[in-house]
Amino acid sequence: MYNFFDSLLENPVIAAMYELDSLDEAISSPCNSIFLLTGNIFNLKEIAHRVQSRDKGIYICVDLIDGFSKDTWGLEYIVTKIKPNGIITSKDNLIKLAKEFGAFTIYRKQIFDSASLKESIKTIKATRPHVVEILPGVIPRTIEQLYKETKIPVIASGLIMDKDDAIKSLNAGAVGLVSSKKYIWHIFE
Repeated sequence: MYNFFDSLLENPVIAAMYELDSLDEAISSPCNSIFLLTGNIFNLKEIAHRVQSRDKGIYICVDLIDGFSKDTWGLEYIVTKIKPNGIITSKDNLIKLAKEFGAFTIYRKQIFDSASLKESIKTIKATRPHVVEILPGVIPRTIEQLYKETKIPVIASGLIMDKDDAIKSLNAGAVGLVSSKKYIWHIFE
C-alpha cells in the first residue's frame, strides 16, 4: 500500500507535472509520487486513476486546476470524488478545509525574504499541514530553520539543478524534493 513518507525513503524525488504530455514519462520514472500542477475538471479523475493504478501517489495542486472554484465545494469534490493521495495549496484556509475532509495536505509556500519566512512559520504553526513544500528548494539554511521551528516535514522545490543541489537540500533536512526537470527524476537511480 502506498504511503507518502515511505515512498520518499525509497526515492526522495517527486515528479512535478506542468504539462500533461509528460504524464506517461512521470509514471514510468523512478519517482513514486507525482505533483500535478495542471489539469482541469474534465481530466483529473482519469489522471489520478492512471497514476494510482501504477501504485504511485498523486497530489493535486488545487490552486492551479482549471474549472474548479477554490472554495469548500471545489475542494470537497476533489477530495471525495477524484480521491488523490493529497492536495497541495498555498492557501492556508484550504489547508484547514482539506484536513477537515480527511485529506493529506501539503502547504506550498514561496519564501523570498526573512519577513516571508517569519510569516510562513507563523501560518504553518497555525494550520499544521502534513508537509510543507518550500520554493525555492536550494536554500538549506531556510529548510533547517523551517523544520526546527515547526516540526513539520519539509520538501524542497524549485531551482534544483543537479544532484549536488538535491543532496544539499536533503542534508539540510528536506524529506524529499520536487522537480519538473526529467533528468532530476532519475538522479538517484
